[in-house]
Amino acid sequence: VSGDVTNSILVAYEPVWAIGTGETATTDDVAEAHGILRRRLTEVRGDGFAQEVAILYGGSVKPGNAADLLAVADVDGVLVGGASLNPESFARIAESG
Repeated sequence: VSGDVTNSILVAYEPVWAIGTGETATTDDVAEAHGILRRRLTEVRGDGFAQEVAILYGGSVKPGNAADLLAVADVDGVLVGGASLNPESFARIAESG
């Protein structure tokens, strides 16, 4: 990947155990996982690249947890699944960030 497209790269993370369950990782677990991803990007491509890549969290994001997830270090956004099917829920999530 050339350096001029790093602002177009998104990495979305969801714990495998959370897929389709409605369960959300704790903010501590999310911080740990996103920190690992950011460090690995730094190791592979350098700090400048790693800081420009957006890392999203995508495990059962809901209106009630979106603000807490968005406050976690290295969480640059959220990937909304099922909650996006309800316009009111999706709007509340969007307003969280």
